[in-house]
Amino acid sequence: MPVWLLALIYFFLLSLVLSIWAALGDRAGLISLIFTSALLLLIALKSAMVIEIDSEELRVGKAHIPFEFLGSAVDLSIEDMRKLRTRDADPAAYLGIRFWTPTGVKVLINDVRDSTPYWVISSKNGDELAKVLNTVTN
Repeated sequence: MPVWLLALIYFFLLSLVLSIWAALGDRAGLISLIFTSALLLLIALKSAMVIEIDSEELRVGKAHIPFEFLGSAVDLSIEDMRKLRTRDADPAAYLGIRFWTPTGVKVLINDVRDSTPYWVISSKNGDELAKVLNTVTN
């Protein structure tokens, strides 16, 4: 998660802390400050999307798929990614995206038993990810 977004979330949490402090006093304010700071850290850790490629499969967050079912991977520009998230989106597609990452990769799925046509994965290094995926699937 980018720093600006974490700062915005923390600002909103601090307004809650200020309200608690004003209503209940110093001790409650300090406890709520510690709690909300820990909550912000938890939000930052849980919002990270981990993309892993091992010898057998691609994992994006909790989703995973063996390489045998992957087709070609295409690096997406900011404009391509914007279109695939909105007007050109297929409702059956898997979207492993974060709104704060403007670029990514589209990976075609070649599995007759799966109705998912493709995966869209947010990545700051979409070109490298597409290159690696195309290497392991060929």
